[in-house]
Amino acid sequence: MRVLFTVPPLAGHVNPTVAVGAELASRGHEVAWTGPAAALTRLLPAQARVLPAGEEAGGAYTALHERWRDLRGVGALRFLWEEALVPLARAMVPGVERAVRTFGPDVVVADQQALAGPLVARRLGVPWATSASTSAELTRPFADFPKVGEWVAGQIAGLLAEYGAGRERPEWDPRFSERLVLVFSTPELVGTTGDFPPHHAYVGPAFGARPAPAGFPWRRLDPGRRRVLVSLGTLNQEAGSRFYDAVLGAAERLADDVQLVLAAPPSLVGEVPDHVLLQESVPQPALLPHLDAVVCHAGHNTVCEALAHGLPLVVAPIRDDQPIVARQVVEAGAGIRVRFGRTRAEELRDALTSVLDDPGHRRAARRIQASFAAAGGAAAAADRLEKLT
Repeated sequence: MRVLFTVPPLAGHVNPTVAVGAELASRGHEVAWTGPAAALTRLLPAQARVLPAGEEAGGAYTALHERWRDLRGVGALRFLWEEALVPLARAMVPGVERAVRTFGPDVVVADQQALAGPLVARRLGVPWATSASTSAELTRPFADFPKVGEWVAGQIAGLLAEYGAGRERPEWDPRFSERLVLVFSTPELVGTTGDFPPHHAYVGPAFGARPAPAGFPWRRLDPGRRRVLVSLGTLNQEAGSRFYDAVLGAAERLADDVQLVLAAPPSLVGEVPDHVLLQESVPQPALLPHLDAVVCHAGHNTVCEALAHGLPLVVAPIRDDQPIVARQVVEAGAGIRVRFGRTRAEELRDALTSVLDDPGHRRAARRIQASFAAAGGAAAAADRLEKLT
């Protein structure tokens, strides 16, 4: 079997496909990726086959972060569709079509933000599956905001019309394959137990290998304190200066018992006390087994990695799918939500104290951890793709 992954130039969207691709390759299948090549070669293993698509848009897509990071709510959503998703789809279509004709895949696996994949796959008659690298869009996110949902539907309809892809079935949605949607989460976290169609495969997180930053000071981890990672992910750090002030205030109030490992640019944080370990970046997968809790922006990858280790969370969502993922964490009982823009040191201290001291949060995190393990991850995703063809 030949499988072509169509992905945007973002680590959180590429990483699950790395794990699934490695599993497929171990079974003798051929795999390749298509998308902006310069970015993908940095995110994929050295031996990965990359077929360029939308190279001219790849740098612009990531550079949009400068304008996007200060937006919230509907403004951020409009920007995502008008400035990122639709332009990226337009730029990628020619390259994806070349990749499909060159590689000859039996199935295309398209990330939800790589809309060119389904457009081309349908045009050329190739079966396609969805890679749902976040579960937010599967939970009716606009149920309380129907006008916003209508606007998003209009953006999709306009793109389909532009490529003549909506004439036969105007209601089809390139974000969701009708044959297979690989959801890298579980119903225990998403909250959809017994309420999802059979072609939605909840396979749990699929963690791909990624390079770890060198030089982490492991010896500075304090065995006498409970250890907590604070991370806003790679795209949100510069928006976090006020949040970092609250983090340091909470660290001061918890100094006797808690060591914070703060992943942030030192230039934005300033001086830190001795019991705060400040690093530009951290080897997160290797670090998690040594921790007791995680504070983060409710990014889907970070949340799932923490819960895969049974760690409770304090979540401070900023934009996009993060409020939905944060709600999933809270409703599952695995953490507490705080306000990103207005959190004070006392509020953050109280939230951290709660997730560290209340055994209910840890029990919920471990229940989700067990559901992740049972779901099968990359192996389960590969099983479903093999059955698709």
